[in-house]
Amino acid sequence: MSAADQIAGLDLGIVAVYFVVVLAIGFWVAARTKTGDDLFLAGRSLGWWAIGFSLFASNISSTTLIGLAGAAYQSGISVSNYEWMAALILVFFAIYYIPVYVRGRIATVPEFLELRFDRRSRAYFSALTILTNVVVDTAGSLFAGAMVLLTFFPEIDLYTTCAALALVAGLYTAAGGLAAVVYTDVIQAIVLLVGSSIVAWILFGKVDHNWARVVAATPPGMLSVIRPLDDPNLPWLGTLIGVPVLGFYFWCTNQFIVQRVLGARGVDHARWGALFGGVLKLPVLFIMVLPGTMARLVFPNLERGDMVFPTLITHMLPPGATGLVLAGLIAAIMSSIDSTLNSASTLVTLDFILPRRPDMTPKQTARVGRIAIVAIMIFAALWAPQIAHFEGLFNYLQAMLSYIVPPVAALFIVGMFWSRATPGAGFYTMLVGHGVSIATFVLQRTGVIPDVHFTIVAGVLFAVSCALLVLLSLREPASAAKPWPPAAPAEPGPEGKGGLSDYRVLSGILVALTGALVLTFW
Repeated sequence: MSAADQIAGLDLGIVAVYFVVVLAIGFWVAARTKTGDDLFLAGRSLGWWAIGFSLFASNISSTTLIGLAGAAYQSGISVSNYEWMAALILVFFAIYYIPVYVRGRIATVPEFLELRFDRRSRAYFSALTILTNVVVDTAGSLFAGAMVLLTFFPEIDLYTTCAALALVAGLYTAAGGLAAVVYTDVIQAIVLLVGSSIVAWILFGKVDHNWARVVAATPPGMLSVIRPLDDPNLPWLGTLIGVPVLGFYFWCTNQFIVQRVLGARGVDHARWGALFGGVLKLPVLFIMVLPGTMARLVFPNLERGDMVFPTLITHMLPPGATGLVLAGLIAAIMSSIDSTLNSASTLVTLDFILPRRPDMTPKQTARVGRIAIVAIMIFAALWAPQIAHFEGLFNYLQAMLSYIVPPVAALFIVGMFWSRATPGAGFYTMLVGHGVSIATFVLQRTGVIPDVHFTIVAGVLFAVSCALLVLLSLREPASAAKPWPPAAPAEPGPEGKGGLSDYRVLSGILVALTGALVLTFW
């Protein structure tokens, strides 16, 4: 019996209700979206709870749901290192970067590079982000989401599925902008968490709710987050020096994530939202990763790890629960697509069009932004099915993020904490750093230098890029550096007060929870 045959009418009804609710929220928000600031930054009115849920939903894609369970099934729970590390990075983000971003009232992350370095660095990073957002992130999410849905509905072709996903996400994103994205993400995050928890609990019941049985039947090391240096999946050195660099890029510099924080109603809500997002990352180990390991006991003979999640849905869940989990899967797809569409259009409009047409009114800016969303949606929908013909190339593009990220991370980190870094050094560090990255990639693929794990490569290239920025800055006079940090007024409110309104207290709690989780599964 196929997966589609096991999906009852009740399940399809739940999925239909999900689509109706998401579209209704999008068009309800659209009525309040008048200006470019509304479209791109939700009028800077977002509260902490919406920011936190949206950060979580935007991060969990369909490939994440499938990939986490599949990797845990095949090699163990070390794949969760990306999840708990995110909590620590979000603490770092909340303490150091959010005040500069929000008080500086920047609208795009590349704008920070203009504030810190110069216009060249902003344009370079913005163009790079648009390229990866459209070609890799948006099109990749469409393709991966369509391939997952085709597992359950094989009668629908790839082109139709990609077009339908792009159309639905594009409609409410163009209509309501960031506010529509964030408030639909809240629904999507709740559906994701509830659906994944149902799968995990039912699967745990299949092993008689007996954790000792899971431990006894699982090969040594698979239930450990810290793996040996020669581990092919995620060595401990990669966790130490590479995962933080990749995570910093994703959570602190990626427009489609940071845009939620930029839309906060103030520094406090931005900080609380980021920390809430970090809290939501910790249960991922239990509701998305460990089910993949437990599935080894229930379905021991699966040929591929990526079949774990579809198998769990189609063979274990009762009618109704299947629909809820499918809605969660679609939620993961939609939240990734709407986020990348909105962020790419923001960068195109604010970093390239508005500087050339500074006389545009707020309403005209919103109109241009909506046109950009539709254009990007169409391009991504047309490109996504082509990935099926170039899967090796697409995998290379995904792996290339480990080579693209380090020079950018170096600019943001060294630039934030070392006032001597100069504008010229910043721009040439990205140029030379990416040249070194490309050379390293080619030399590894041709066997000239060892092909070590990509997380270790990311850590080494980050160190090289930091050294480049320092050396190039020191070649220029100190007067070439911009005054840094910029003066910004402090905000009145809970900041600095005691109790749970103090971000420092919340940060300490989140670090302690993360440390306890890591030590438990060391």
